[in-house]
Amino acid sequence: MKLEALFNAVIVKPIENEEVKYGGIIVPDMGKDLNEKGEVIAVGPGQPTQFGSFLETISKVGDIVVLPTQGFTKLVYDGTEYLIGPENQILARVKREIKVSEVLEDTKENLTSEEINDLKYNK
Repeated sequence: MKLEALFNAVIVKPIENEEVKYGGIIVPDMGKDLNEKGEVIAVGPGQPTQFGSFLETISKVGDIVVLPTQGFTKLVYDGTEYLIGPENQILARVKREIKVSEVLEDTKENLTSEEINDLKYNK
């Protein structure tokens, strides 16, 4: 990616909100002021304080975050929309639940039968 976040800026790629359906009818979200949700794709290093210390950013690339309805700047770059703003305006980070069984299923294709047995019996 050619976009680079500076100072305490965060670049977020919005995630599309799902449409609400009632009995097969799509309910439009007109008039609703929904918070944006997106994936962090770039994070600045941080910024110096007035006392000479340096505050590093805590967001990481790949984090799913909730943004305020206003405050982030929309930018269209190479046909893709991004939101750019200061890290301290992020409202929340969505924690992902990782299931070990799903990770093992994904990696079994690349493991030999001996390695799979080792995973089963060496807990």
